[in-house]
Amino acid sequence: MAKSIKYLLLALICSAFSSVTYYPIDGYEKTGIKRLKRLERIKSGEINDSHALPPGAMKLHSEIRLNLLSRKDDSAAAILTTDASFQKEINALFKGLDKSYSLAIVDISDPNAIRYAHRNETAGYQPGSVGKLAVLLGLFTQLAKLYPDSWEMRTQLLKDKSVKSGVWGLTDTHTVPIYNVEKNTLVKRQVIASDVFTLYEWTDHMLSVSNNGAASIVWREVLLMAAFGEAYPELTEEQATAYFKETPRKELTDLSNDVVNLPLRDLGISSDEWRLGSFFTKGANTYVGDKGGSIGTPVGLLKFLIHLEQGKAVDEASSLEMKRLMYMTDRRIRYAQAPALKDAAVYFKSGSLYKCDRTTGEECGQYKGNVQNFMNSVAIVEHPDNCNYLVVLMTNVLRKNSATDHMYLAANIDKVVKKA
Repeated sequence: MAKSIKYLLLALICSAFSSVTYYPIDGYEKTGIKRLKRLERIKSGEINDSHALPPGAMKLHSEIRLNLLSRKDDSAAAILTTDASFQKEINALFKGLDKSYSLAIVDISDPNAIRYAHRNETAGYQPGSVGKLAVLLGLFTQLAKLYPDSWEMRTQLLKDKSVKSGVWGLTDTHTVPIYNVEKNTLVKRQVIASDVFTLYEWTDHMLSVSNNGAASIVWREVLLMAAFGEAYPELTEEQATAYFKETPRKELTDLSNDVVNLPLRDLGISSDEWRLGSFFTKGANTYVGDKGGSIGTPVGLLKFLIHLEQGKAVDEASSLEMKRLMYMTDRRIRYAQAPALKDAAVYFKSGSLYKCDRTTGEECGQYKGNVQNFMNSVAIVEHPDNCNYLVVLMTNVLRKNSATDHMYLAANIDKVVKKA
């Protein structure tokens, strides 16, 4: 427990004697996420970058809040009551589109007059990278178990604990940004087995650039937190490796499944509404297997966003920190790329998965699967004029890259919400 005491002392010293800056963009000092230091320098003009972030990406820590704290005592079911007028306008956006387009949206601009609309909201989809939000929830669930009485110790562990990729981070084509603060150099490349980042940085890689290797590594650490409890902060790489080699595969698979799925059940999200059944990289399958399959529905994912805004995803501090980590301060894509959202703060996760059968002679390629072509968008949108809403759009349109559809629908959905 010596290291735990060190964390607490350090946190107390920092809070007593320093003025700590926060993120998103001003978050380097708090989190140690080096990518944010580069964004600080771009914002200050110290670095010239032609790929400027939109105005909506410039919020600071003090400007990010939870929007449904006043409705904390309400169940998700109480909030998800269909508004007939809103429903009619949302329905009109999907005329002529088949049922592969599914949506759940809740307008929370006025917490006392919430509006809900939906379309095939219980339809199940392969969630793809949207499933990384379940890993995020699992991480903060285990942090709360490690340090139930100290938020400072939870975030200090995220900042101080460095872990190595190993095989868990391998076989992903997504790159991660590696910024050298001293030399002011940026390299983007795939994760390699020797890479070492802090828990905060691996989590940022998992969300900001949707790196699959990072997601498997964070999930691995969540599993280790559950397995080792209070011994986790001082756990060495050698001890972790020995644990994975010596523990029966079924035991590891069951525990890994529990740590990301049981927190969803605690929020009242059923296994048919959202579950995660497999890691995001083949390297992870060296030690753990798949279990139960993965599925996501618009209503299940929307329930998560509602609990987040209510401060009930673990607790209020954890909910707010998860929301900060979802804040888009990297390149916006798909739904979040809509020009109508450029002035809005967007807290976002996208996921896709496609499968091709090339024996049919049909067109098929990246994001244009002819067997499966899932594309999913989960977003919290906050406009400067207090027009705020939560939306989940899930599609399975074959032989077509649906990114443009998501972007156009985002603009039209935004227009409908703003009308009120």
